[in-house]
Amino acid sequence: MIRAVLFDLDGVIRHFRHDPDLESRHGLPAGTIARIAFATPLLDAVTTGRLTREEWIARVGAAAGSTDAAREWGRTPFDTDPELIALVDELRSRGTMCAILTNGTDTIAAELRDSGIGTHFDRVFNSADIGHAKPDVRAFRHVATALALPPEEIFFLDDSPGKLRGARELGMSTHHFTGVSELRTALSTAGVAERRDRGHFPPGGPIRSRMT
Repeated sequence: MIRAVLFDLDGVIRHFRHDPDLESRHGLPAGTIARIAFATPLLDAVTTGRLTREEWIARVGAAAGSTDAAREWGRTPFDTDPELIALVDELRSRGTMCAILTNGTDTIAAELRDSGIGTHFDRVFNSADIGHAKPDVRAFRHVATALALPPEEIFFLDDSPGKLRGARELGMSTHHFTGVSELRTALSTAGVAERRDRGHFPPGGPIRSRMT
């Protein structure tokens, strides 16, 4: 029986509204900031807690040759998918635990608190706190231990297929997220319990916030 559903954050729950003209305004070739920010070893350092988000943004700006561009990129606003949040609330009302596992930075707790996302989940796990990032099996083992559940009772979903590997190795059910409708089908196939032994959580509406 699946007793907990573990959600990726970015690309699943929240979606950033990147400005396509940001880099050109600062005299940078398109894709410069993302190419620097999401490259190893810089990304590994910030998502495992060895760099703060502030330090990460500063290094991205220095490498790109524009501190202002990096700071503006770091303030990119995001929207939360209301259909996905409604599904989370539905699962919790049926007695299924819902948690987040994100390859995040040291500001994730504040971002989820300020946006209201965190109120819809039982637990939030952040790689910057754990010290290991997906798909490292140690990140998933940390979650299973904290939830006091065997991996076989956890269903993990991510919009990046490569991030599923560690969860699968540990014995979790996994799903490559492409949309809420497909997720509902995968959850049903996995046999997610429809117990109603917990209080009802009302569906959430759209949540708008900014990267902090």
